[in-house]
Amino acid sequence: QGQAKAWAPKDVVLYNIPTAAGQKKDTSVPLPASYSPRYVEAAWYGWWEKEGFFKPEYQSRQPHGKPEIFSLCIPPPNVTGSLHLGHALTVAIEDSLVRWCRMQGFQVLWVPGSDHAGIATQAVVERKLWKERGTLRQDLTRGEFLAEVWKWKEEKGDEIFRQLKALGASLDWDRLCFTMDAGFSAAVAEAFMRLHEDGLVYRDRRLVNWSCALRSAISDVEVETRQLQGRTVLPVPGCPAPVPFGVMFTFAYKVDGQEDEELPVATTRPETMLGDMAVAVHPDDPQFTHLHGKRLQHPFTGRLLAIITDPLVERDLGTGAVKVTPAHSHADYELGKHHGLPLVSVIGEDGAMTAEFPTHSPSGLNRFVAREKVVSALKERGLYRGMKDHAMALPLCSRSGDVVENLLKSQWFLRCEEMAQRALEVRGHLKLTPKFHEKNWRTWLSNISDWCISRQLWWGHQIPAYQVSVSGSCDLGKVSYFSSSADALFVSPDADVLDTWFSSALFPFAALGWPRKVGDLQEFYPNSLLETGSDLLFFWVARMVMLGEQLTGELPFSQVFLHSLVRDAHGRKMSKSLGNVVDPLDVIHGASLQDLQGRLRDGNLDPQEVAIAMEGQRRDFPQGIPECGTDALRFALCSHRVQGDDINLDVATVLSSRHFCNKVWNAVRFTLGALGEGFAPQTPEEVMGCFRGGEDSPMDRWILSRLYHTAADCGQRFGEYELHLVTSTVHHFWLHNFCDVYLESVKPVLQSRDQSRILQTRQTLLSCADLGLRLLSPFMPYLTEELWQRLPKPDADSAPSICVAGYPSAGQLVGELWAPNGKGWLSGEGVGLGPGLVDPEAELPRLAARKKKLERQILELTARTQASGYQEKVSPRAQAERQQKVMGGSGWWGLCLVEMLLKYLFSGVKKPFSCIHIFTFFIIIL
Repeated sequence: QGQAKAWAPKDVVLYNIPTAAGQKKDTSVPLPASYSPRYVEAAWYGWWEKEGFFKPEYQSRQPHGKPEIFSLCIPPPNVTGSLHLGHALTVAIEDSLVRWCRMQGFQVLWVPGSDHAGIATQAVVERKLWKERGTLRQDLTRGEFLAEVWKWKEEKGDEIFRQLKALGASLDWDRLCFTMDAGFSAAVAEAFMRLHEDGLVYRDRRLVNWSCALRSAISDVEVETRQLQGRTVLPVPGCPAPVPFGVMFTFAYKVDGQEDEELPVATTRPETMLGDMAVAVHPDDPQFTHLHGKRLQHPFTGRLLAIITDPLVERDLGTGAVKVTPAHSHADYELGKHHGLPLVSVIGEDGAMTAEFPTHSPSGLNRFVAREKVVSALKERGLYRGMKDHAMALPLCSRSGDVVENLLKSQWFLRCEEMAQRALEVRGHLKLTPKFHEKNWRTWLSNISDWCISRQLWWGHQIPAYQVSVSGSCDLGKVSYFSSSADALFVSPDADVLDTWFSSALFPFAALGWPRKVGDLQEFYPNSLLETGSDLLFFWVARMVMLGEQLTGELPFSQVFLHSLVRDAHGRKMSKSLGNVVDPLDVIHGASLQDLQGRLRDGNLDPQEVAIAMEGQRRDFPQGIPECGTDALRFALCSHRVQGDDINLDVATVLSSRHFCNKVWNAVRFTLGALGEGFAPQTPEEVMGCFRGGEDSPMDRWILSRLYHTAADCGQRFGEYELHLVTSTVHHFWLHNFCDVYLESVKPVLQSRDQSRILQTRQTLLSCADLGLRLLSPFMPYLTEELWQRLPKPDADSAPSICVAGYPSAGQLVGELWAPNGKGWLSGEGVGLGPGLVDPEAELPRLAARKKKLERQILELTARTQASGYQEKVSPRAQAERQQKVMGGSGWWGLCLVEMLLKYLFSGVKKPFSCIHIFTFFIIIL
């Protein structure tokens, strides 16, 4: 893929002024000479949190406060988790939207929380117990194990919150919610009971998706399908050696009573033939017509298998005859129900073969080891007919990577068809962004199946159902009364827990206090927005919509914003085994290659995978990862088009954003130096209101018009969730309008003796820095706070922090910027240009023609010089001196000025230049 670009480490500046937790940072000292993330990001978050800036109640007391409410909940990260770039993207997007709304004066509530992550947390604690004590979960009682889990949660479970704070997430931490808290657990139990009373929750014995590695049922959406084109060898948890898949085996069953007659069948799972109950053929298949009604001999069990006919059999698949194993295949289960076949399980919960057939069954063996034994036994009996590559879809558990088995289990299910239909009917009230997700949304909800919501775990919400028995009997259907004797009645709780996604689906309203319809639930529900990754559309979003509407009678939110997934710079899915997983904290703080590879060695990867991953790291990060800072990471993430394809994130992009931070830093340092001592600042509105006549500086008027258009574009794009266009607009204003053009144009003014112009320029500089930082603040909260705090304020009633200051609005600025005669100088219209100004649109053709003429003259002069033999007659030293004079002379700089002028004129935005300015450019050239 090529080598990564080299980068030079930057000087690190630290903030060393003693500052107590929650105390405001000392900004009285001069700014460091260059931007340093560690200096900038120190101390601010604790002060923001202590002052209550992140609480909705604070906004209601602000002068620019509005009655509008903006509420949303963070997708609760797993309590076991650590930040990855998916989390970082979610935080960058949501916090930008939250800060934008807060600066507009909305009452904003962003609810933090974490998910108990039943499977993941239980696995972490089990590994910890084995590593530290050599103890298995089964060696403890359920209560003892849960005590260990809670102990681990208290010690390690808050790490994710510290990482969210490092990213600058402005969450209301006083409303923190954990899905195993007492209040939330009560809401989960209430939801289960209400759904049961409504006839939506039921218990049934049926085939479920089973993870042998987890020894638990999993839902359909937790099954990942891997498409195999042919023979593929894959590792399987619990199996001693990799297993080949994508192979079709063929073997024969002998027809009972006809030793010379056989029926060949083809299968990818020969080990399940021990549970075969029949063989099915298509009724119209002529090659098997003579076998209709016959029976087959099972070579190992002695069972006689019926040959049944069914139109669902695919005549062109395999041999055209299909073995039927009702207890281990959904399709076979339906066939078995239709034809009245018995259900016999031959694979246990742990993935080992059961002891149903002690004579010939390889009982106790792993199912894939047993596959080899069964094939060998078929060969011994002369029944094996060969194998060939076969394209297939292999179901894998998204949690464990294990091959999913279909096992017959008694489980709790949730009927979803009716709720899904209502979710489809609210289409006009639920907006999905981007819109292209709507088709998948409709397809999935239209083909939904019942949801298996029980899990065979210890950590989680125990199902609030109880088994009642009388005198040892569980059959209460025949009991008309209970004995008065206390010893005759036995009540035992269901041992299973609810699927983690069940409780997560309640998060938008349970986190606000449901089922009590008071307080936050009354004020902030339904949420304004749900923002999350597009991969959670069915796992989480659809289930929130269904359960929210069912339990509260309202949609949990009216808008859903789905962002893209993050991949590495080469477009590959991030994987530890590839070495391309990037920890956001490494991008923020920097990490050496040695540190990155040390973590790989300390991890749990296979040695071969470690070698591959380390090579990937050496290629992508030969110098390690540079320190970029939180602001640069957030800005870089939001600069991608998150509503489209997956994001290929290159650390070089984040480093470029850090360079932009330094540009802003230097621009504000220049502004502060230009203001000088005794400067009396005016508000931006007052400054803009002064520009009404034609005698004002055209450059001041131009930069303020650029500021107006930037604010207008940002407001529009924020409302459409097109954050990449907001970042582009703000970046263009700071880099190309303010720094490249305006700051360079005012340097001579600031060195002149025209005090009136100097004062006007200073006020314009301050207005641009003030409003420019506010426009940037939702993406770069630390940098903008550090710089904004140092700007002089026009009055004592100014906002205490930029995060609660007003966001620049085109609607607020346009009244001040509009000329009294109705002609707007914002767009360079009519007399709004003022005397002595020209319309760049009209001047472009003439300037372009003049530039071409100058270039042609230079080329002709060069040709004549070469023709005259000048190069041969003049010594190399004289040529070099001459070239230096030309390069350093006014002619060269004049051409550069023309290039700069045309560059900005051709950008499509009208920028007024006076005739004298343009004349001066050409005088320099000539």
